Amino acid sequence: MLRGFATVTYFAEDLDAAKAWYARLLGIEAYFEVPGGYAEFRVGDYGHELGLVEGSWAPHDMKAAPGGAIAYWHVDDLDAAIERLTAMGAKEYEPKTVRGDGFVTASFLDPFGNVLGVMFNQHYLDVLGAQR
Repeated sequence: MLRGFATVTYFAEDLDAAKAWYARLLGIEAYFEVPGGYAEFRVGDYGHELGLVEGSWAPHDMKAAPGGAIAYWHVDDLDAAIERLTAMGAKEYEPKTVRGDGFVTASFLDPFGNVLGVMFNQHYLDVLGAQR
């Protein structure tokens, strides 16, 4: 039934600041925008979508504590990702945690209150290698 995620969506009360922050983090500009409301980036080996949405469109109270599911993005060097996110002002949400052999996670709150998960995932690399 579930074949992979299509879009990960983060909300931000200051959409322009969020676009700039994620452009800097990702090293690319948004490829699609709806003026005043939405910006989208294509990220990673499969061109997954990261959508940034104007905070006033959020279906939840953005002032409340973060919650819900955490989407973890594979990174090749978790320590380097943690260092970069911290240097860019992201706040630790969940510390670096070993989940099993070849699976290590951490998560952060971006400057806009969204939970951003990062993970070294050996399975991701194995699947990618098998497809090449």
